[in-house]
Amino acid sequence: MPPSSYQAILLVDGYNIIGDWSDLKKSRDRHGLEAARRELIECLINYTAAVAYRTKIVFDAHYQDTPRSTEEYTSALSVHYTAFAETADTYIEKFCATFKHKKYQQESTRLIVATSDRAQQLTVVGYGAEWRSAQMLAGEVDQAARKTRSKRKTKKKPSGRFLFNALDPVAQKRLRQMQRGLQ
Repeated sequence: MPPSSYQAILLVDGYNIIGDWSDLKKSRDRHGLEAARRELIECLINYTAAVAYRTKIVFDAHYQDTPRSTEEYTSALSVHYTAFAETADTYIEKFCATFKHKKYQQESTRLIVATSDRAQQLTVVGYGAEWRSAQMLAGEVDQAARKTRSKRKTKKKPSGRFLFNALDPVAQKRLRQMQRGLQ
């Protein structure tokens, strides 16, 4: 999906969300931070695809002496690890500050920041971004998952017990032709 077709850019304060969502918090406490990060990433890959957002998950360097890095998981979702001594808040604030000055940005593109940090909320709204708390994002993620599941359930199920009935009409016609020796 080209960048112009995204409805919004979603910036996610990764550790803030992990610390707020109970299932991710449990995973972090039982299996470690890496497991919780993987679960958050997987969850947001599905959400991002359902809502057509360009999502950037930001994680602090977490006191590790590492350079800034980015991992692309899909064309719509990337994970950004800040440099040593740079917080996710700082990264998000810089992104928000430069967002409206970018040449590629269209007026219809929205910027949404997901964090429950009150100071961060006030800052990003001051830059013109929208804000979602961790719980608001959790509700939106759950709603998108339910909608996706209901779409899958409503798809027409094959009638009859034969494999032939599960084929699409074009494949059924081709199979009939092959049975009659017409190729």
